[in-house]
Amino acid sequence: MPTAGGSAGAVENLLPLALSRPHDAIASARTVLARDPLAIDASIAHQAWGISLRQLGDTPAAVRELRTALRLAEQSGRSEREADVLATLGATLGRAGRSREGLARLDRAVELSRGALTGRVLVRRADVLLVLGRHREALDDLRLAIARLRRSGDQVWEARSRNYRGFIQLALGGTKRADADFAVAEKLYAATGQEFEYAEARQNRGLVAYSRGDLPSALRYLDEAGRRFAAVGVVWPDLAIDRCGVLLAAGLSAEALAEMDQAIAQMEAEGGTATKRGELWFAAATAALAAGDPQAAQDRADRARRLFSAQRREWWSVRSSMVQLEARYQAGERGEPLLRRVSAAARRLDALGASEASAAHLLAGRLALADGRSRTADRELELAGQHSKDAPPMARSSAWLGKALRAEARSDVRGMLSACGRGLDALDEHRLTMGATELRALATGQGAELAELALRDALRRDDPRRLLVWGERWRATALGVPPVRPSDDEQLGADLAALRDVVRRSDASPDPALEKERRRLEKAVRDRALRAQGGALGGAASRFDVDGLVDALGETVLVELIEVDGVLHAVVVRDGRITRHEVGPMAAAAVEVERSRFRLRWLAHARPQARPHGGRMAGGRDYRGPSLDVLGQRLGDAILGAAVERLGDRAVVMVPPGRLQALPWGLVPALAERAVNVVPSAAVWLRARRLRPPADRRVVLVLGPGLSAGRAEVMRLAAKYPDATVLADGDATAEKVLRELDGAWIAHIAAHGTFRADSPMFSSLRLDDGPLTVYDFERLRRAPYRMVLSSCDSGLAKPVGADELLGLSSSLIPLGAAGILASVVPVNDPATAPLMLALHDNLQAGQSLATAFAGARTEARGDPVTIAAARSFVALGA
Repeated sequence: MPTAGGSAGAVENLLPLALSRPHDAIASARTVLARDPLAIDASIAHQAWGISLRQLGDTPAAVRELRTALRLAEQSGRSEREADVLATLGATLGRAGRSREGLARLDRAVELSRGALTGRVLVRRADVLLVLGRHREALDDLRLAIARLRRSGDQVWEARSRNYRGFIQLALGGTKRADADFAVAEKLYAATGQEFEYAEARQNRGLVAYSRGDLPSALRYLDEAGRRFAAVGVVWPDLAIDRCGVLLAAGLSAEALAEMDQAIAQMEAEGGTATKRGELWFAAATAALAAGDPQAAQDRADRARRLFSAQRREWWSVRSSMVQLEARYQAGERGEPLLRRVSAAARRLDALGASEASAAHLLAGRLALADGRSRTADRELELAGQHSKDAPPMARSSAWLGKALRAEARSDVRGMLSACGRGLDALDEHRLTMGATELRALATGQGAELAELALRDALRRDDPRRLLVWGERWRATALGVPPVRPSDDEQLGADLAALRDVVRRSDASPDPALEKERRRLEKAVRDRALRAQGGALGGAASRFDVDGLVDALGETVLVELIEVDGVLHAVVVRDGRITRHEVGPMAAAAVEVERSRFRLRWLAHARPQARPHGGRMAGGRDYRGPSLDVLGQRLGDAILGAAVERLGDRAVVMVPPGRLQALPWGLVPALAERAVNVVPSAAVWLRARRLRPPADRRVVLVLGPGLSAGRAEVMRLAAKYPDATVLADGDATAEKVLRELDGAWIAHIAAHGTFRADSPMFSSLRLDDGPLTVYDFERLRRAPYRMVLSSCDSGLAKPVGADELLGLSSSLIPLGAAGILASVVPVNDPATAPLMLALHDNLQAGQSLATAFAGARTEARGDPVTIAAARSFVALGA
């Protein structure tokens, strides 16, 4: 005769265990069923087993277990047992894409239930309604459920109902109400030991932070949720979807795409619910669109749309269709048919309350403008420009873009410029919430179109002052404030130390295991940095002061190069007068930069004293092609054009766009013998100029390993600076170097440099204990006042965002370095040493860094290798 599988309470505990620790629940259910229990206890065990399988992604097996549980519930004669299993089965079928059957089961469960059980059934029906995008109906169910569950004291199910309600409030834009529900759910889950669901609540808190534009907090919540899901042995696809959204908002589209590809591959291999499969494909489509792959975006969005249509999930289906339409636009399609479809999708998104509606109206407005349909464009852009005052910064910025485009179409210049300014202000607010330099730099890409609208207007007016102001408005803003250290700075230091050790050992003896550990440590360092909270949660950046710039320049000439629609313009500020000169195609300038850099790189591998002889270099190396003089003249014509006539014989401040930052300025004949400071923006030059040197005139000399010529260089410099701190021969370790560099007057580092184009924040200088990275430099309280990096590629940076730079030298600018000397190509070590010695002679004579470098550069004559080394460095800052 069947017997009860233990006490009734022990069997009932299987159900909460299934959502907390699914693997343990399956083991316990097997134990109960092995005892030949009563039908009611067997029904509970099969139900718990089914819930556990659903949590682990095996939906078909879950449905089979739940059908068995329902049959046993019917045999038990307990209507409340039957109602509970019907509700679980209905919710599972709904999540599997069989929404009609699932809702029918749930409706029957509501009829059979009473009291608190009705509340639990309503929660599960709300889940299916949420999947279908029927948010208002789901909210009605949850309101009733919460009231019943609170009265009965059912904390677990009250937490679930609040978690669902919070998710729906979030989908409808109510971030405050959503966060309040998630916070209560979190406390109730913690009190009842629901580990899995507690992790889910933390994940949802991350979604709230993301919706508010607080990306560092969102990443922290999602990382914690991931650790908690892993602790209970669950791979949760929702987490990958949410991380994708946050990474896209942070501008990390390639990483978002990689995350979705991994999640899809895992689901295809291990199985999962049909509803989640569609949502994964949808997220992957949005990532591909952001990554600039419209064909992949169309393919993935089409797969998602077909799944959603089969599941009767209109809210999701329309959103997927919109991604397809955006991909077609990104691929170059225009015209009335696309406009008609986008407008229809925008209206459906409005009716469904989807957040993508504004972007759809913006795209419709663009298409209408391109098709000459001014009335349609005006209507669509008006809808795109609507936003609530408490909308997150990025949403407000997008709305201001809609307003700006509408004003421009109406020839309302004042309105257009005002909208551009307000939109950039909103993005300033967004940028300042982030502490990581990388995220701040990437965030500026969102404002490029707003800045370009204003720049085009300045060109139309032929107003060079306005062109300069708007050129500065969104240039190198990430370098305007120092990076914020993560709160767990000690752990960051430990990870960086471990990374140095792994790289040092790997360089000595390559090992796949060490390479794997290097990648793990780099990810840990970067993830920690990305979670750093910004120093300010609101407010706009300080405004650029043109009059202050003119006063500070004095006899110096400033040349700011601004690209508008592929054409390079030079804005020259001299003696208080601002002029504009059209230089030529940006593409042509980029070609000349690369030609010059190629020749300098080639010469870096030659021997000093080698000279050209009949088309050959001594030592057997080819020396064909234009001379450095010819290359320099071509380079000057491509980047300065007629603006060179405004320079006279003055010192010059050059402000190039990010794409031209790796330019060997000393190669240009007009600049070869004068002091040239290179800065990412005029505002950065102003800040650097206002810095005061430290009262303590400490000099620090550092020699990295593997530099034979560098040893002679550093030892001869030590003779010039008798009181200098010299770190070499095992003493040039990261912690010692950073300690001495902090607040120094002059620092000179002779070390091998590595620029990482794939991950510029890991660009480094090689010290005795391994690489000193950008993340290490950002741990300085204050960078040295003047810093000389006698290293290959130390002046390189990766252009990102609107016009930002990420690299070794650029990281020192917001940390208080007034002047930096660095190379933009590999350099010949023996040829570099005389240049460095001459430079320091000039510095000791009281010259500025740029003037000292100009004097040292002009002394490098005759020898093409020595000349190339001198032309390979640039003076950055003031």
